[in-house]
This record gives sequence, structure tokens and C-alpha cells, in this order.
Amino acid sequence: GQQKPDREAPCRLSAMEPIRVAPGIVVPTAAMSLRVARSSGPGGQNVNKVASKVDLRVNLDRIDGLPAHARARLDQATRRRRDAEGLLVVVSQRTRDQFRNLEDARQRVRDLVSASLVRPRERRPTRPSASAKRARLEAKSRDAARKKARRSRPDDD
Repeated sequence: GQQKPDREAPCRLSAMEPIRVAPGIVVPTAAMSLRVARSSGPGGQNVNKVASKVDLRVNLDRIDGLPAHARARLDQATRRRRDAEGLLVVVSQRTRDQFRNLEDARQRVRDLVSASLVRPRERRPTRPSASAKRARLEAKSRDAARKKARRSRPDDD
């Protein structure tokens, strides 16, 4: 009879190439592991027989050329997306095609790493304007007057 494919099978990495994020910043093939499985996404009956879901795992410590500040931001941003070994987990099952799902997963890794390169703008503490302070105090006294009017006791008449 016909042999069923594994529910989740490791995929050949030979076809995969490094992810180039920016000049000098590369996610090497050795830092990635790839598994494919049957997708729950689009595909009709095709879904039951083709492993189109892609599970790409990336060892963030092995990314070449990533500056320390960007590495720290990437570490912080991906904390909740890691497995037990500390690898970043990116799963894609958007399309019916395994190759396009792999490209989608690779693009998401590229986006995450390039976002970590952007230094966030520093927050400058600001003060409320004089008119904002005045408006706040006027609103407080209006509320206080309204509540005081509710408190009038009938035995004071």
C-alpha cells in the first residue's frame, strides 16, 4: 500500500539559504532548523495529504553581525515566541504552498531582526500646560459641587 508521510517531518535545509537582513547582518543556515507538517490553513482536501505548514526555528545567538543593542531589543521582543531551547519559533500556514509559507516565515524573521535595528525614540518627559491644569481643577470643582448638591440632608431644613 501507499506509505503515509509523517505528521511532522524534518525538511531538507539544503534548499534554504541564509537570510540577509541588512549589509553585514545575516541569519546563517546553521542558525535555522525547519520542519513541515500538515496545515490547518487553506487548501481544501489537499490539506490532508500535503505538508504545507512551515515551522522555522532560529537560534538568535548565532545571527552574524548583530550589534549588542539590537540583540538586546530582539531578545526582549521575541521572549514570548521561544521554545524550551530558547529558539525563536516562526510558523506559517498562510498559503497552500510549502515554498511560499517558507518564504513568508523567512520574511517574518527578517522583519523581526530589522525592527530590532531601529533604535526607539527616547521619551522626553513633558509637563501639562497652564490651561490644562486650570481645566482639570475647574472640572474637579464642578464635580465636587455636583456631589455636594446630592448630599443635602432633609433634617437640615
